[in-house]
Formats: sequence, C-alpha cells, structure tokens
Amino acid sequence: MKARTALTWLAIVLLTVLPLWFAVAPTAEPGGTAPEAFSGADARAQQAIGTIAPQYKPWFAPLFEPPSGEIASLLFALQAALGAGVIGFWLGTSVAREVTRKGPAQEDRAD
Repeated sequence: MKARTALTWLAIVLLTVLPLWFAVAPTAEPGGTAPEAFSGADARAQQAIGTIAPQYKPWFAPLFEPPSGEIASLLFALQAALGAGVIGFWLGTSVAREVTRKGPAQEDRAD
C-alpha cells in the first residue's frame, strides 16, 4: 500500500471517529453513551412546548408506536433506504431516457 493511500485512509478514519468522540466523551455515562447527545428533535420539541405552554394537549395520537427504540431506528433506516432507492431509480431512469433520446452518435460527439 502506498504511503499516500495509507494517509488518505487514516484521514478518513480520523474525520469519522474524532467528531463522535468529542461529541460523546464529556457527557458519557460509565456504562454507555450519553442519551442526551443522541436525542432527536422530537424530544427537544416536546420539552420546548412543555416549557412554553404546559397546558398544551396533542391533537392526535400516533397510529403505531414501535415497541422499542431499536425498532424505531430500524423503521427509520428502512424508510431512508426506500427513499434513496426511489430517488436512485428515478435518476437512473432519467439518465437512461436522455441517453436513448440523444442516440449513441450524439453521445460520442459530446465528449
């Protein structure tokens, strides 16, 4: 492995690990990570609403409540993956449609 490749991999690892280490290390509990550091916007919004208007009551309840945080994370990741798949399919279809519309002769001239 070349030195430049090794330095590139080292930089990638450091840029990935260091921000997480700095964000979690000062507030981490002895047995795990800090729950406040990774709380979502929903929890913060509920806290803000409770502070501003303590008498506020929600208009509706969720249709489905996941049994645990892990399942909620799984569903969120699945939703993100499906969205990325739809966008990738649309982008690939659009590019293929454009290539077939132009024809192979015009595509070579563009380069």
